Amino acid sequence: MEDSLHVNVNNEPGYDIVYEDDFGRLGELLQELGYKDRRLCIISDSNVFPLYGKELEKAVSGVSDKVYSIVFDAGEEHKNLDTVKEIYRSLIEYRLDRKDLVIALGGGVVGDVAGYASATYLRGIDFVQIPTTLLACTDSSIGGKTGVDFDEYKNMVGAFHMPRLVYMNLSALQSLSAREFASGMGEVLKHGLIKDAAYYEWLINSFTEINDRELPVLRQMIRRSCEIKKAVVENDPLENGERALLNFGHTIGHAIEKYMDFTLKHGECVALGTIAACYISYMREQLTTEEFYEIRDMFMPFFLPITLPDEADAEKILEYTRSDKKMQAGQIRFILLKDVGRAYIDTTVTDEEMLSGIKQLIINDEGE
Repeated sequence: MEDSLHVNVNNEPGYDIVYEDDFGRLGELLQELGYKDRRLCIISDSNVFPLYGKELEKAVSGVSDKVYSIVFDAGEEHKNLDTVKEIYRSLIEYRLDRKDLVIALGGGVVGDVAGYASATYLRGIDFVQIPTTLLACTDSSIGGKTGVDFDEYKNMVGAFHMPRLVYMNLSALQSLSAREFASGMGEVLKHGLIKDAAYYEWLINSFTEINDRELPVLRQMIRRSCEIKKAVVENDPLENGERALLNFGHTIGHAIEKYMDFTLKHGECVALGTIAACYISYMREQLTTEEFYEIRDMFMPFFLPITLPDEADAEKILEYTRSDKKMQAGQIRFILLKDVGRAYIDTTVTDEEMLSGIKQLIINDEGE
């Protein structure tokens, strides 16, 4: 199919990423995957379900007359084991068995939570990703990473559980708030920076059309980001090596996210973490002064932040990086740039370098 990509994972059948402008083909695809007359359970959140829940239920009504829904409160603060416990309770009440299907409808939090519940309920049942945010379409819905936060530790509890299908209704992107859309661009720009300089350049040159959400341009952008993630995931499905490159900007980004008590969006924090990582690359003379400042300033046309509040505590943010789950033998696998489009894993980044990168984000620390 022209409007799809196929992801191969180890010796498993893999799954398709399908790009559509509505939910019209979903029922047909679910029947092809063998879910005719099986129980279907839509898991969504309180923001997304009121927008698309009924439309989705109608789209799958021809597949089964046993369609259930679970809706939890929206927000990162609900991405935890308490939410998963309530999902388990509902799945048991709806009597879903291992041949039935969970459908995750929403952004990254919904996909992660529903995916983890699917991975662990009855030791694993099938699930389908229906991402409704730009961030989920280009990043979190692909690759089978599922999980929840545990206390201050982001994504500390999780499992690899591949979806049977990723179905994108791209028209859903039109209903995103400007800030939510911008958050997705934090991950999109990351893809170009780590793997494809030409794509990064295209994103910069297309910022007006992207911000105007012109559908042909969004389709082209989302497909290319998915191609990049697909290639990395296929080469390293369980994140033993190359897949760690996708964590570019995330070590400091996650620390900022926690420090700011999740008042910033994930993609906003990734943008800030990316700038800090690029600053470290610059300090190591891997990026020129011009390249660093160009990367930093190019987040602005996409309405992403490039600074933290004056009163931000760089030392406290650094402390939060120590709870990063990407630690290996006590060392953080930090992602740096050799050049635009060429990222690499480094285990020698020091606390002093990270602190310098964080301080560069704080206006009153700039230049210290």
